[in-house]
Amino acid sequence: MDGTLEGVRVAFLPRHGRGHLFTPTNLPFRANIYGMKLLGVERILSASAVGSLQERYAPLDMVIPDQFFDRTRARAHESTFFGDGIVAHITFAHPVCDELGDVLEAACGAADVRTHRGGTYLCMEGPAFSTKAESNVYRSWGMDVIGMTNLQEAKLAREAEICYATLALVTDYDCWHEEHDAVSVETVVEYLNKNVRNAQVIMRDAVKQLSDKPRNCTCGSALKNAIFTAPNLWPEATKKKLEAIVGKYSTE
Repeated sequence: MDGTLEGVRVAFLPRHGRGHLFTPTNLPFRANIYGMKLLGVERILSASAVGSLQERYAPLDMVIPDQFFDRTRARAHESTFFGDGIVAHITFAHPVCDELGDVLEAACGAADVRTHRGGTYLCMEGPAFSTKAESNVYRSWGMDVIGMTNLQEAKLAREAEICYATLALVTDYDCWHEEHDAVSVETVVEYLNKNVRNAQVIMRDAVKQLSDKPRNCTCGSALKNAIFTAPNLWPEATKKKLEAIVGKYSTE
């Protein structure tokens, strides 16, 4: 969906489809991010429901993670644009755009919402929620929040040279907390609905802040030294398929 918000041209995409049609595993991650690239999108603000793996992140809190940990198993083909004759290895040590994170943090502050900057988002396969044993292992590893979608989005956004940051909406304590019920669909929906108004206010303010803010980060040149295959060896079909992403590097 293409339109304007606060006078700024934006694109909005419900990642699971209208009516929530796709499981996390079956999401068309590559198509979603490539579509954003074709529209000229330079920054992606992702709003996502997450479970808390630590006491300090309570339901209704907002978290702006700065790291991801991959526990998915069935998404290799949806985790990169590359292959089929063109090889690229992006730098992903810092997977979130700090400048975009700063904007989200400021917007959360303006909305007077309890917010945590930093932390690790563990991306699980789903669609089932964690077992208690899994949840406790993730906690012991030092993971902070758990979700099912953002890792692939962040990787593909980096390959597409688009800034990416997550506004994680805490809905539950997963299933590890002895004093809280195990996560259920009803709990997630209830707390997510309570978080919707805050998320809308935050996103609106973030977009307004970004309206005249130039990109001073390195996200826009993430592929500059990452493509290992010489342009003269690129298969024509792959080059054409990835034109929006690799086109500016095709003659270097």
